[in-house]
Amino acid sequence: MATRGMRHAVLWVSEPTASAKFYEQALGLETKTISGDAIFMSSPDSATDHDLGLFKAAGPSAEQRGVGLYHIAWEVGTLAELAQAKQRLADMGALVGENNHGVSRSLYCQDPDGIEFEIMWEVPLDLVDDGAATNVPLDLDADIDRWGASRPGRGA
Repeated sequence: MATRGMRHAVLWVSEPTASAKFYEQALGLETKTISGDAIFMSSPDSATDHDLGLFKAAGPSAEQRGVGLYHIAWEVGTLAELAQAKQRLADMGALVGENNHGVSRSLYCQDPDGIEFEIMWEVPLDLVDDGAATNVPLDLDADIDRWGASRPGRGA
């Protein structure tokens, strides 16, 4: 299984609102969602939930998140590929978390240097349930039972 390509980047920034204005002017991105101290932006023609996430950095100490890259997300085409990636990354000891974001299903991983990355399957628009819980534990088996292992994601 190979990923389909990079889906989004998330940055820790000192001031999300100022950064959003910068990316709006520099790249033409539009704010899609604001959630607490996080701003999610996309290109106007993008079909994805967000191309760029901007999270408020907590501070410069080792215990706090400083300004910089948080993670980059790589997309897979089907839930079967996500399940394969989950098993492979778990076997490697690289899987550090997983999440049902409502609009996507995500695995969080770390490389040997501790750099975090995400592998995700984006829920097709016709399957998105705006009333469903978000940021809840991933139940990949239930998603496969509901939608099928070979159901293409939004970006497929």
